[in-house]
Amino acid sequence: MAIKKKFPYRAALVACNGSCHANQETKCQYGCIGCGKCVENCKFDAIFLNENGVAQVIEEKCIACGKCVRECPQNIIHIHACDNFIVVKCSNKDKGKDARSVCPVSCLGCGICERICTAEAVHVVDNCAVIQEEYCLGCGMCAVKCPRNVILDKRGVLT
Repeated sequence: MAIKKKFPYRAALVACNGSCHANQETKCQYGCIGCGKCVENCKFDAIFLNENGVAQVIEEKCIACGKCVRECPQNIIHIHACDNFIVVKCSNKDKGKDARSVCPVSCLGCGICERICTAEAVHVVDNCAVIQEEYCLGCGMCAVKCPRNVILDKRGVLT
């Protein structure tokens, strides 16, 4: 099936790193639980469960219909602008040590990203980095400075 995407190009983004194994008994109460509801409800085969059981989106196939966003019981799937390559791949709201104990790749809420962002596009909200895409310049300094590699450059250039 040929998929015609509308400009500006948008796609779903799963705000979970996916490095941990997902399951419904996982210690991280904020991450993907691998339930597959997003996969079942995507008519475009744009989302799948990776080798760890964590949802991943194929941007080229996603038309940003939002069905997966509505179906996700964890509320960790968001629609984002495809031209913004800098993304936060975490939804953990726990503080530093607690976040680290449940997920080896979670945001600690340290605020380095917030301090380094000259566009004031990154903020730590509930102990987790959030990027306001409308302000982000895409420079990637937040991704470069993130000590936990939670903020990523989807192109793979900076991270």
